[in-house]
Amino acid sequence: MRVGVIGLGAMGLGAARSCLAAGLETVGCDINPAARAAFQAAGGEAVGAPDAMGALDAVLVLVVNAAQTDAALFGEGGLAAALPKGAVVLASATTPPDYPPKLAERLAALGLLFLDAPVSGGAAKSALGELTIMASGPAAAFDKAAPLLDAISEKVYRIGDAPGQAAAIKMINQLLAGVHIAAMAEAFALAARAGADLNTVYEVISNAAGGSWMFQNRGPSIVSGDYAPKSAVDIFVKDLGIVLDAGRTFTFPLPLAAAAHQQFLAASAGGHGRENDSAVIKVFQKLTGIALPEQAGDKA
Repeated sequence: MRVGVIGLGAMGLGAARSCLAAGLETVGCDINPAARAAFQAAGGEAVGAPDAMGALDAVLVLVVNAAQTDAALFGEGGLAAALPKGAVVLASATTPPDYPPKLAERLAALGLLFLDAPVSGGAAKSALGELTIMASGPAAAFDKAAPLLDAISEKVYRIGDAPGQAAAIKMINQLLAGVHIAAMAEAFALAARAGADLNTVYEVISNAAGGSWMFQNRGPSIVSGDYAPKSAVDIFVKDLGIVLDAGRTFTFPLPLAAAAHQQFLAASAGGHGRENDSAVIKVFQKLTGIALPEQAGDKA
């Protein structure tokens, strides 16, 4: 089976490598030469434009948002027109729930199958081929994509037959993830002001009732002062924006999501948008002057 991965970022590179490890003929695509070189170093084929990927049985589009998904499939050098009929497209960006049905309709007009297939697990799980995938679409699309899904995931939740159902579940996941990160940052910031040792805070809370997956996963970034992007602040500006748009659509109050969104907006406005999402703690640093751990050679 020949598969493709569009977007060789932190998660896409791991997914592409997992496909190689599973024995799938895999081609990656990214406009960034460094990303292509990283996949080529793993033994994969990499190209700079989607329409240069050749004939594929399945393609995973793991980019940032709906606009990038559209560009990869239908823009200049887009892949959709080059795919053979019966191929399956998996769209894995976090998007508003009303986007996947529109995408499915455009792909169906070209004779292509579609899965609304957002993912969770971050770069670490992607590198291990252990992503959690929320997917909705017809049985034929699941069948066609099965080898690709098996290669990159630990769990695949079949949400339903209609595109958009999986995107709705991912939206709820991002609400929780964003609120948890913002709460974690607030907690570490208060600990710093109180003079608590942040390594000790991390160790204790990770094994106490106040801990969470996000606390355990993002806490080391703060404790070490390492804000190299794995999932950037601006991702949650976007994703919590999707959540709040849904709240307006449904006339539904979302006070915690709104507060978290403001914290991520503040971090982005402060110049930290491309840093790891844990850099939302730097909002408190600027407001209160708390001292945070730094890597050697870094400045606050």
